[in-house]
Amino acid sequence: MFKIGEFSKITQVSIRMLRYYDEHKLLVPYVVNQSNNYRLYSAEQMIH
Repeated sequence: MFKIGEFSKITQVSIRMLRYYDEHKLLVPYVVNQSNNYRLYSAEQMIH
């Protein structure tokens, strides 16, 4: 699992765009941590 910042760096998609994609249900986080609302992404979500 990757935090949004880590996922952003690996995929070269800005955090702002990842949040936009989440808001519009285009690329939603694999899981959202309920205690701190961190968005976590999986390796399978990376575009090849």
